[in-house]
Amino acid sequence: MPRPTLTHSLRRTGALAAVAFAVAVAAAGPAAAHTEVEAEGARALDQNVALTFTAESESGSAGISKLEVILPEGITPEDITYKEGPKGWKLAPTSRGYTVSGPKLAVGEDAEYVVAVRQLPDAKTLVFKTLQTYGDGRVDRWIELEEGSAGDEHGHGHPAPQLALQAAAPGAKVVSPTPTEEPTTTSPTTGAPSTPPAQAAADETEGDDGTPVAVPLGIGAAVVVALGAGVWWFRSRRGGTS
Repeated sequence: MPRPTLTHSLRRTGALAAVAFAVAVAAAGPAAAHTEVEAEGARALDQNVALTFTAESESGSAGISKLEVILPEGITPEDITYKEGPKGWKLAPTSRGYTVSGPKLAVGEDAEYVVAVRQLPDAKTLVFKTLQTYGDGRVDRWIELEEGSAGDEHGHGHPAPQLALQAAAPGAKVVSPTPTEEPTTTSPTTGAPSTPPAQAAADETEGDDGTPVAVPLGIGAAVVVALGAGVWWFRSRRGGTS
């Protein structure tokens, strides 16, 4: 009888081991595929740095259609320039980072794209939290930090992409932010409206009542001539009678 008991125990132990292995694989599964960011030899305060992002596909029924990145402190949406990515995809800035999106990729195809950063901040590690959207509406949230939150030492298997930076090069400095171009607008004139030259010339030839200045001048000249003629006529007549 001892042998059947031993055989039963071995079978039971093997079954438990298989279950434990399956549970371990299932628990590790979600973290197997994730998003990554790479920039070989990147240093703090480096300028015009190319960052390569790779988002692995986890869906067996839909392709990736959009990636939203939440930028770390020290990098603004204006600092990002889209370099290359899946065909038809474009970058659009958001209030907290940017999105790259376009026609959904084939099922199982990873999404890879490259952006350039104007200047990296003075930090040791940069975290780029990412939301990965599929064509069927599914969203994978790659936003967890490696250390986990309080009371959660292991997270849920969705680590955020992180980029480790080397120390800044000697003499490296923070560059001034790119000035934002303000749109030029034409504001209405608050003072008296300007008078066209032609109108000004016309005003100079008119009196206060709108009568052309030449009119009174002509009348005055006629009066002077008439008076002169009258005086001449009176003197001539007087001389003729004397």
